Amino acid sequence: MSHEIIGLIGILILIGLLFAGMWIGAAMAMVGFLGYVFIMGVGPAFGMVAQIPFTTMASYILTTVPLFILMGAFIANTRVGHDLFDTAYKWIGQLRGGLAMAVVFACAIAGSILGVSGPAAITMGKVALPAMRKYKYDDTLATASIAAAGTLAFLIPPSVAFIIYGLLTEQSIGLLFVAGFLPGVLLACLYALTISMLTARNPKLGPAGPKTSFKEKIIALKGIWHALILFIIVFGGIYGGIFTPTEAGGIGAFGAIVVTIITGQLTLKSFRDSFLDATKTTAMVMLLIIGAYILMKFVAVSKLPFALSEFINQLGWGRIPVFMCVVVLYLILGMFLDIFSAVIVTIPVIFPMMMNLGFDPIWFGVIVVILCEIGLITPPVGMDVFQLSGATGVPTYTIFRGVWPFVGASIICIIILLIFPQIALFLPGTMMK
Repeated sequence: MSHEIIGLIGILILIGLLFAGMWIGAAMAMVGFLGYVFIMGVGPAFGMVAQIPFTTMASYILTTVPLFILMGAFIANTRVGHDLFDTAYKWIGQLRGGLAMAVVFACAIAGSILGVSGPAAITMGKVALPAMRKYKYDDTLATASIAAAGTLAFLIPPSVAFIIYGLLTEQSIGLLFVAGFLPGVLLACLYALTISMLTARNPKLGPAGPKTSFKEKIIALKGIWHALILFIIVFGGIYGGIFTPTEAGGIGAFGAIVVTIITGQLTLKSFRDSFLDATKTTAMVMLLIIGAYILMKFVAVSKLPFALSEFINQLGWGRIPVFMCVVVLYLILGMFLDIFSAVIVTIPVIFPMMMNLGFDPIWFGVIVVILCEIGLITPPVGMDVFQLSGATGVPTYTIFRGVWPFVGASIICIIILLIFPQIALFLPGTMMK
């Protein structure tokens, strides 16, 4: 049996284990180890498994993960989400569908300091849904807009998704952070446009809220000062080359603690809960990364990526048809698997193929993260939908029924980035000069 066939069988077994519900990190480590045994032998396989956890965890850049997670954990345990929604609501709540749009822009700002989508969606669900119900918003639009907007936390920096992608593909996390900013703004605007079109067709979905005076709008801006300061420090520092992503994570985490102290929201319980939440999330991410590196070693010695690239070249397909196939693959996988599991499993195979076709690795990272966002809200395994349902009590089928227009907006965003890649690459390009 050729090494390439062994590699393909290993990937298929891994997908089967994921469908069976096995922990993704453990599944990747097990398949990677056994596959390495088949190709290289027992001794080298044990040597590889003994070395990778230490060499991986000893990485300086990996300290970015717990720091940004800690920053998000502290912010998630404050009233920042409420303040952001209140500010956005005062500015655009009087529009038809304005409260749902306010959720989108509030989540976009919250995403710049949370780094993960779940807390953003849960926070906005608890804050915004009662307000939308008060003004007789349809639950389908209300909850779907919250679920979709929460995923913006993965695209707008800092983002744990970009950190994982950067580690697995050996790309600059700083460049990935900066590359995600403009596409994140674009996607937020597309979500808002989607809400506007839906409510224009059926005004009962999202009636206009009460009007507010210009003075009230200006006063409401005080609700975003903490998020704005943290974003400027973290994003501005990375973009300006003042400090590295790891240093930005440390400064951001410290800044989040300072914000909670200044706002009087730091209690012993919130302090303990923030560290506990950050520790649990970090442990999960670290297990994923260790398992992914073990799997990547197996995939590399199997030479499966090179065989796949050669097969694609022989088919004579151009870059765009192959890219479309990759997008469709991730859309399908995101429906039936935890999308991060799917991406981590397939990136060792897909990434080399896309680079051989001449795609920019930073641009492709942005596309992958948008596809991850879609996978978080599509049935039947949309993790953010289940979390939002648990936090609000709204049935999952109600939320799933409303997400499809937002999935369409995300696909349109991918098409726009394919046609105009400089939307993602402009800011990173100015950093490299």
